Amino acid sequence: MKVGATPENLLESIALKVGYVPRPILDTQASMIFVRAIQVAVQLGVFDALSSSPLTIDEIAAHCNLHPEPLRKLLNALAYSGYLKKDKECYRLGIVARRWLLNTNHSLRNYVVGRSLAWDWLNQLEDFVRTGKAVQIHQEMSDQQWEQYQMGMRSLASISGARVARCTPVPPGARKMLDIGGAHGFYSVMLCRRYPSLQATILELPEAIEYASPILAEEGMGDRVVYKAGNALTEDFGVETYDLILISNVIHHFDADTNRELFHRLKRALRPGGYLVVQGSILPLNANDQPGRLWDLFFAMTSDAGSWTYEDIAKWQREAGLTPRKPIYLGMPPGSGQQVAVKLAPYKRPSLTWLFKQIHLFRSV
Repeated sequence: MKVGATPENLLESIALKVGYVPRPILDTQASMIFVRAIQVAVQLGVFDALSSSPLTIDEIAAHCNLHPEPLRKLLNALAYSGYLKKDKECYRLGIVARRWLLNTNHSLRNYVVGRSLAWDWLNQLEDFVRTGKAVQIHQEMSDQQWEQYQMGMRSLASISGARVARCTPVPPGARKMLDIGGAHGFYSVMLCRRYPSLQATILELPEAIEYASPILAEEGMGDRVVYKAGNALTEDFGVETYDLILISNVIHHFDADTNRELFHRLKRALRPGGYLVVQGSILPLNANDQPGRLWDLFFAMTSDAGSWTYEDIAKWQREAGLTPRKPIYLGMPPGSGQQVAVKLAPYKRPSLTWLFKQIHLFRSV
């Protein structure tokens, strides 16, 4: 899947391939207008107004307290982009808007609104490329931005939480889980609901907990999913404490040496038979993955590091003494997946007593 100009007929396809189409116009100005049109429609309640039935421009304007003429321009832009449909004088929701932008359990509305933060960060891309100095988003966000950021990330997790719970390997009889950087806690919630004996501790920065805790409280998980304020880079995880460790959307903030050292400490914290699950936007090696490369640039600009491949992560897991398994491709969001590794139980040479016992049992058969 790629973003950018999409031809609608054979002639346009040929013109695009030979470079005749002035793509920079579509990739810059048109794309920017399209992004803001979607965000503004969400923020002003346009999609919500159309959730029950088609409406005219005047009806939408009255419902959302908007000016009819600029609204007409916005609705037409969204209609020609597939987010709305126009039937004579009325507008109705398109498939994408009805599926993803209404106030439902799998809605991306808060994520879309939260992308305004990314818009501000991307204004500093030129400085980043010139100087190599990244935007330290976690250190520089205001209180309002933290709240918007946490709601957006919870919104994003809603479309993958059920699949994460199904795909994540959990040892039989697992009791303790560590969720590093889990913030809103939705992945821990879904795993604990699937495995009744499991309890999760979410390790997060204090400022993230402040604005994520009300989101987690809505899940009603009580003391089965709890917070611990701390920093993964300095936290003492203990020895053989956890059956499952999930680190989701975190390692792109760290360079290779930091991740390598972190994985060694996490391996010590796992019980024999336990799993280290690294999840997020992970790059396939040598794949033609345009969105993945765009995310890599974005993560580098906002965290000093960037995206890593499944091979990178598996190598660090192996160096830590873990045994990597095959990658798990989640599919939602696009490009997301898991690189899982298991901590094998140490081999114990059978005692002579055990051997004699087995020989005796064999002879008695």
